[in-house]
Amino acid sequence: MKTIMKHRELFALYLFAFAFFLVFKYGPLYGVMIAFKEFRVVDGIWNSPWVGFKHFETLFRTDDFYRLLQNTLLLNLYLLLFAFPAPIALALLLNEIRSRYFQRFIQVTMYLPHFVSWVVMAGLVIYFLSPTTGVVAEIVRLFGGKPVFYMGQKEYFRSIVVISAILKDIGWGSIIYFAALAGIHPELHESATIDGANRWQRMIHINIPSIMPTVAIMFILTLGGFLSANFEQIINLINPVTYETGDVIDTYVYRVGLQQFQYSYTAAIGLFKSLVGLLLILGANVLVRRLSRGENGLW
Repeated sequence: MKTIMKHRELFALYLFAFAFFLVFKYGPLYGVMIAFKEFRVVDGIWNSPWVGFKHFETLFRTDDFYRLLQNTLLLNLYLLLFAFPAPIALALLLNEIRSRYFQRFIQVTMYLPHFVSWVVMAGLVIYFLSPTTGVVAEIVRLFGGKPVFYMGQKEYFRSIVVISAILKDIGWGSIIYFAALAGIHPELHESATIDGANRWQRMIHINIPSIMPTVAIMFILTLGGFLSANFEQIINLINPVTYETGDVIDTYVYRVGLQQFQYSYTAAIGLFKSLVGLLLILGANVLVRRLSRGENGLW
């Protein structure tokens, strides 16, 4: 109590965050039980009949599940391989720009797409990739090629998702890494410069090791949502032609749960995703702590 009274202003601020998570995160966990029930709106959550693991068995037996799981895993794997390192590389490059005005101009330019909704962003992507009026089509014609309707080809969909995700969020994602770079003590660079290290060597041996704790934490948090593809992005880009390679668990839940009113079945899917995400976070945290000899990790 003495500690609470001494730091009562900080604890008062903490109460707002605690109330938010209590109401919007932990409170709705009561509804998770519909994954084990045959939910009927007229009966409510508590009075709906129990069916045990029926919906989970249906999920694992359906042919769509393995296609959805494959698409979700592949998309998130590509995003992890290409979209996750992109903000790190951008932050490292921005940190090497000597002109502060030019650096801030690039930062603002790269941040702006983050504040554009995926509805607008997807419209721009579709317009740019149009085989008749798109910019990409004009560039292809300029070099003597024949434009392709990229949005109507299933083999291009995953690449379009990854590239558009990088273009939209690379600037915003680089903020935390840029802040970590700003916290590096200048004496480290001064000592390395005196020893004859060039800018590339200082980046490799000072900047990258200094931001690795931040990279490790962001990597762990990213793995937690490994089965949660960017629903807003995909639902605005996907079309029936690209379902084979672009239909993921989230879009399937939207169609089956909200459009076909199968709430219990989709709740089971959501619970399955949450359990997988928890296991990935725990496993990634253990791996990072072992690789860093206990220096990094969430706990």
